[in-house]
Amino acid sequence: QVQLVESGGGLVQPGDSLRLSCGASSIELDYYAIGWFRQVPGGEREGIACFGSADRDVVYLDSAKGRFTVYRDNAQNTINLEMTNLTPEDTAVYYCGAALRCSPRPVYFRSWGPGTQVTVSS
Repeated sequence: QVQLVESGGGLVQPGDSLRLSCGASSIELDYYAIGWFRQVPGGEREGIACFGSADRDVVYLDSAKGRFTVYRDNAQNTINLEMTNLTPEDTAVYYCGAALRCSPRPVYFRSWGPGTQVTVSS
């Protein structure tokens, strides 16, 4: 079981930027692909982006393309989701999960962090 912990959420204003981090051991980051997802109350968990040693970095969510990037911070042993030009529609609980390969579908991810709330509001 991969132990993942998200951090970096909070309350920001429209147009602001925010960096979320998903922490794991370096061995786990070498072996697993780490995906970022988000979920609003009553909604399904949707795939945003993923980073894996085989897949590298990929952004799935159309509304995130050009605004969000995903990358690995080797010094911190994290997979980060850098989000810019945030809008109220980005408000959600953000989760990271581990899978053998990147996918926008949460069903393939076997381990999840507890989530971090991102609220975009003026």
